Amino acid sequence: MTSGVVVAVCQGTGGIPKHAVESAVVEELGLVGDGHRFKFHGGAKRAVCLFAMEDYATLRRDGVPCEMPGTFGENVLTQGLDCTALRPGDELAIGDEVVIAIHDVREPCKTLKSVDARFPDLMLGRSGFVCSVVRGGELRAGMTIRRP
Repeated sequence: MTSGVVVAVCQGTGGIPKHAVESAVVEELGLVGDGHRFKFHGGAKRAVCLFAMEDYATLRRDGVPCEMPGTFGENVLTQGLDCTALRPGDELAIGDEVVIAIHDVREPCKTLKSVDARFPDLMLGRSGFVCSVVRGGELRAGMTIRRP
């Protein structure tokens, strides 16, 4: 599907989990107030981490404890968007204002071992994306996310 919905917007002071917030402003370097424990976890090309509820579901089936948004450090949790069709360079519009661009498939790191000892290997193929911000603005749950 070329469109879906934002289930949650998440941020934190650094590391995982991040926590769902009512809304957040996203700028060139990511969500205002969102922290990163390691310098290579952020930056202009990795400003927003996108993850899908559909991947939460498959990970739950594999016995991973993931009940709350932000478990995997994502900033934007989606539902209904066909992430298997997304490629680096693809742009996504969120609501009427925000536009992000897929930079790369998110490479799961050892930080995720705190969620499940089988990570990062268990997450391969369902780890989400890191994105740059083309146009910033406010993010909140319930917004439509679509390929323009």
